[in-house]
Amino acid sequence: MHLEYFQMIDRIDAVDQDVTTLNAHSTVPEKSPVFEGHFPGMPLVPGVLLIETMAQASGFLVMAKNGFDAMPFLVGVKQGKLRTFVEPQTELEIEAKLEHDGSGFAVTNASIRSDGKKICDAQLTFKTIAFPDEAFGTMVIEQAKNRGMPAHLLP
Repeated sequence: MHLEYFQMIDRIDAVDQDVTTLNAHSTVPEKSPVFEGHFPGMPLVPGVLLIETMAQASGFLVMAKNGFDAMPFLVGVKQGKLRTFVEPQTELEIEAKLEHDGSGFAVTNASIRSDGKKICDAQLTFKTIAFPDEAFGTMVIEQAKNRGMPAHLLP
């Protein structure tokens, strides 16, 4: 996890056969410039970055479902709940489940756990838009590949 670069997913652990559920993993870094301000002497992952983590896992799922032909952009967060604090070096298990995909929108239910305990969850809505150019699409596909997206789901 590279908080300051918004690279929240370390690896994709599994995508189910129907491409409706994705499981991913991240480890919160021990040190990050983010912690210098949030909070000095008591470093905690900002809640918005936990939402971003769920959004990125969901985004990889939506792209895999759609054959990596469009980019999902987060446009809505519903029923978001942050249940506890997340400190440096916490191991995060992220799950995203596809609830709806069509008409240019996708909806997922996502959650983060650590040691089996729920940290947060939310329903996320995405607007899917074609990649702006081939180079951008190639970069996104490389990101998915580098994080362990199963090869059969990549173009």
